[in-house]
Formats: sequence, structure tokens, C-alpha cells
Amino acid sequence: MPFEADQHADLREALRALCSEFSAEYHRNHDEKATYPVEFIDALTNAGWLAAMIPEEFGGSGLGLTEATIVMEEINRSGGNAGHCHGQMYNMGTLLRGGSDEQKARWLPKIATGELRLQSMAVTEPTTGTDTTKLKTTAVKKGDKYVVNGQKVWISRVQHSDLMILLARTTPLSEVKKKSDGLSVFMVDLKDAIGKGMEVKPIRNMVNHETNELFFDNLEIPEENLIGEEGKGFKIILGGLNAERTLIAAECIGDAWWFIDKVGDYVKERIVFDRPIGQNQGVQFPIARAYVNTSAADLMRFEAAKRFDMGVDMGAQANMAKLLAADASWEAANACIQFHGGFGFAAEYDVERKFRETRLYQVAPISTNLILSYVAEHVLGLPRSF
Repeated sequence: MPFEADQHADLREALRALCSEFSAEYHRNHDEKATYPVEFIDALTNAGWLAAMIPEEFGGSGLGLTEATIVMEEINRSGGNAGHCHGQMYNMGTLLRGGSDEQKARWLPKIATGELRLQSMAVTEPTTGTDTTKLKTTAVKKGDKYVVNGQKVWISRVQHSDLMILLARTTPLSEVKKKSDGLSVFMVDLKDAIGKGMEVKPIRNMVNHETNELFFDNLEIPEENLIGEEGKGFKIILGGLNAERTLIAAECIGDAWWFIDKVGDYVKERIVFDRPIGQNQGVQFPIARAYVNTSAADLMRFEAAKRFDMGVDMGAQANMAKLLAADASWEAANACIQFHGGFGFAAEYDVERKFRETRLYQVAPISTNLILSYVAEHVLGLPRSF
């Protein structure tokens, strides 16, 4: 592994000790039954790992993005799926950046302890996708409330959250000078919303990832739940996306190391034609290349996290880290399933489960093609393609 990670040996050791208490069979069973690993998430919460980036004054650990990425990486490297809980790690950043002192004091301490789960962020819509400025969900001010109407899709962990970040348009697109203006951020108390103007419809998908469609029909949100200035929510949301991409990059790196370790052990023991298949260069080279590419992605992850922790621009690094890591994990996944042969498709080996889980990150939270277009336009200065 890259040298820079060595300075976090104590952190990794503690995480590995906790994760080792939950067997591969534990994660496999939750995947098979499409259930939520409550015990695992509670253990991470009680140990303080999901409050890593919450300042100490609010009961968190006050750590940086660098340490937070290691938490995500080690969960996936252990055979778990950080997708069950990574929202608790980064969604609170919207509150931390845009919230008032009163809002931070009201919510952050309970988020830090896990008394409140803030695992959901409702931005994406069926007809707009990543074209966020054209979202159609509206929030209209009426007295001391905002009334929300519209629809969201691919909103994760709603059923395992108490709070949800919502982005809605408060000023029609036709009435703003900049298309990114007129969007506002709200904190939604889910117990006051579900069944009272908000409907949740689960989406069955290829991984054990709880995600949903949301329908808003005159949902009322108290005005004190507006985060930041009305109409300036897009900037608040954007501030957290780079952290999210860096954390997802770390998850992919954790997956990649899992695949590399798994297949490395297997090909040394699997005997075909009186020799271990790992003796064949046709087997060695794809695994070695996956290791090389994962190591490179790992360095970009640390560069992005370091820049974030220093408070300097890291948009390019966050996007590149996510692209490189997602590609490396997918490359490692393919080598792992290929060289396990038929056993790679057997649930008891866990390869097919992790294969499905890591495939998601070619698409979400931002597709690899959109990252390339970002680099082309914002780094290379090429004409905008859309």
C-alpha cells in the first residue's frame, strides 16, 4: 500500500478490529435478505467513526476528510458495504457549512451520537438527473412554512434516517439571472413528513442498497428548517459533493484491495494442470495491473483529502480520485471473478456480492463520463460539451 497510509496505522488497526467482529456470512446474509445491517452500523456509530468529521464542540471527533476516507475504505476492505452508512459521514457537511448556530446546536450533537440519523440527501429527479439546476420540485413560502411539491428519485437510506437534506426550487428558473440561483436547502424531519405530504416508494435494485422514489404533495416544512439563505442552496450543496466523491473513491479503493487480496490468495492455492494458476502470467498480469492502478488511485485520494483539509480548491482532485478509484475497483473485481471461475458466481465466496456493489460506482454518485467532461472543461479549458 502507498506509504502515506502508513501514518494512519493505529486508525486502521482499530477499524479492522471492529470490522472483524462482523463475519463475511453476516454481510452475505443481509445481502441475501435485502436487510439493513443495524448491528454493524450501531457498532460504527457507538465507536464514533461516523461522527469523524463533526467538530468536537458538537460531540464529534473533529477529524479531517483524510481520516474519514480511511474509515470508509476499511469498511469495504473488511468485506462490508459503506454504502449503508456513508451518508451519515458527509450529509452533515451541508448543515455544517450552511446552517445557523441554532441549527447546528439543535441537530449536530444528536447526529454525532447517532440519536439522529442524517443519511439522506434528496437532490436527483427523474427528468433532470445530474442537470440539477433544472430540477422541478418546488418549495413555496406560505406564512411561516414552505410547501413542497414534486418528485425525487434514487434517494438512499430514507428508511434508515431521521432527517433528510432536500434541495428544491424556491424561485422559478424563468425568474433568476443565473440558473443556479433560486434553489434552497431544507432539513426535513422524516417522522413529520412521511405520510403527511411525502410518500416513499422503495426501488428494488441489483445490490442491497436501500434507495427510493419520493413524492411530495403539499409537504409543509417549517421556515426555521431552511438551511442558509433562500435561493442560495445550490452552492451549499455543491460544497459537499467533492467530499462525497473523495469518500466514495476511498470505498472503491477498499473494494479493490479486498478483490486483490481475495484473488491473490485463491490463485496461489488453486491447482490446475498440476500447478497453481497464479504461476501463469495470464493470471498474474491482470492482478498486478489492478494493484498498480489501485495504488495510483489511492495517492490521488489522499491528495484530494489533503487539499480539502487545507481548505483549498480540490474539485479536480476529487473528481479524478473518484474516476481512478472506480475504474481500479472495477478492474480488480473483473480479475477476481474471472480467476475464481465458476466459484466467483457462488454466493458463499462473496465475490459476486462485492462485484455487484463496486459496479455501482461507475454510475454514482457521478458517472465516469461526467467526470471526464468536468476535467475537459474546467481543467483543460476545452469548450463546454453540454
